[in-house]
Amino acid sequence: MALALKAGVSLINSLRLVRNQTRSKSFKKILDTLIDDTNKGGFLSTSLLKYSNVFGELFVNIIKVAELSGTLPENLLYLGDELRKKSELRKKVKSAMIYPLIILIATVVIAASMVFFVFPKILPLFENLKSGLPLTTRLLIGISGLITNYGILILIGFIVLFVGFRLLLKIKGFRYLYHRFIMALPILGRAVINFNMANFARTLALLLRSGVKIIEALTITGLTLSNLVYRRQLEEAAGRVRRGEFLSKYFSEQPKTFPTILANMIEVGENTGNLTDNLFYLADYYESEVDDFVKNLSSILEPVLLLFMGVIVGFIALSFITPIYQLTREIR
Repeated sequence: MALALKAGVSLINSLRLVRNQTRSKSFKKILDTLIDDTNKGGFLSTSLLKYSNVFGELFVNIIKVAELSGTLPENLLYLGDELRKKSELRKKVKSAMIYPLIILIATVVIAASMVFFVFPKILPLFENLKSGLPLTTRLLIGISGLITNYGILILIGFIVLFVGFRLLLKIKGFRYLYHRFIMALPILGRAVINFNMANFARTLALLLRSGVKIIEALTITGLTLSNLVYRRQLEEAAGRVRRGEFLSKYFSEQPKTFPTILANMIEVGENTGNLTDNLFYLADYYESEVDDFVKNLSSILEPVLLLFMGVIVGFIALSFITPIYQLTREIR
């Protein structure tokens, strides 16, 4: 859209250009509505409001400001660049969890295969062992019997717990406590804070650069964040700024959720008039912090998960080998 408008293409034709290269049928229908509304003389931002769940508060408000200020191509260019950076940040976090998930699944599959397919065939050999079975084998027999007899009930129990937890997360109060708990965790909590700080700083900077007033920008930024702790605090921050206080003063009173460096940089920006530039700098800084965490996450989790896998498989193997060794000794 930005490139087409900069090249002198009209808004309606720019929308048609986007529609022609869109593969998604549902998104084509949305674009048809946007083209139809714009063709009738309506504002693009007004039409986008119908699909705010698709485009998001940030997108709609920046388009609205851009239409009023006559800077639609520039703001679309900024918006596209910032959305790309946010998307890359989310992809980095997700990709860091792929390897640990594969290791965990492999451990479960190996353990389940040995317990359900190998162990039942060898178990009859152990029944005549006179000296008694070792502790590891007895534990494995107990676990195997528990899963065999009550496996369906255990599976149903896990499903009920998972579904129940997901339903509880839909309750705003419980989700707020859950987000607060995650932020309090030793290592993961710091990464969650850095991730939210990167999104907060970049969104607020983009809104301010687009001409949105700071109080409205804080409210919109809060709505774009999924973390309810930050949503609530940004609502409070907007109220404090509305009463004439500096934003940095509120942030300095919340050191557990807003790091000191962020409060200090915002204070400098407020005093020098470079708040937007400082926010972009903070966004880059916290994105690099998240990037470093993601890079180190695999190297941290890899030995831990391999050790966990080794312990599980070793325990099962020991449960097999020890009684077989005792059985061969008794036969001799």
